[in-house]
Amino acid sequence: MKILAIECTHGFASAAASNGERMVERRLAEWQKTAESLVPLVMQVMDEAGLTAAELDGVAVSSGPGSFTALRIGLSVAKGIAFGADLPLVPVPTLLAMADAAAKHTATKYIVPVIPSRAGEYFYSMFALKDGALSEIESSRCLVSELPERIAVLTGSLVMVSRPVDLLAEQAPSLAPYLFDASFFSAATLLSHACKSLAEGAAGTATGTLPDYRQAFVPAQRQG
Repeated sequence: MKILAIECTHGFASAAASNGERMVERRLAEWQKTAESLVPLVMQVMDEAGLTAAELDGVAVSSGPGSFTALRIGLSVAKGIAFGADLPLVPVPTLLAMADAAAKHTATKYIVPVIPSRAGEYFYSMFALKDGALSEIESSRCLVSELPERIAVLTGSLVMVSRPVDLLAEQAPSLAPYLFDASFFSAATLLSHACKSLAEGAAGTATGTLPDYRQAFVPAQRQG
């Protein structure tokens, strides 16, 4: 299938395009420039893959949770392309996609992807991995100090997938033995999920797809 994928929930933004025979992916080096750089990045991968929007079978986007601003940027670009070319839009849950990507790099009983939330907090999901299939045990948000207690209920080998791992290791040193850097997680990771959803007719629409914020946006209060 011919699919465009966009991922910019946290860490770095990326775009990938598959023309059915080969895949092209590019990443943004500067996170702060996502708003002005994402569209040119998408255009670049589309051009390198030899695709136009009209030729796509669908658009995939990492739907969150993640950075409030980054989710809005990524979904806005994905929706604009999908709506403009009348294409199905596939929202891919970010924590699930991270766990699925990690499963290809490690043999462990449990995979726990984590994503920064508010200061000192993380979104997380716990997945059991058996015979290559993932089953979700729990998904929530908690203080970083609570993460060791949350994963203590898992009996057996586990990895905690984060991007990057340095900050989490600094905040909770006891987690260091479990940390697995998710630098492999990017827009390309979403392509297999999107292909499956499109084949099954389970894709959504540009107007009906919403970001998975998992928290209310609270604007900063001005002092004075």
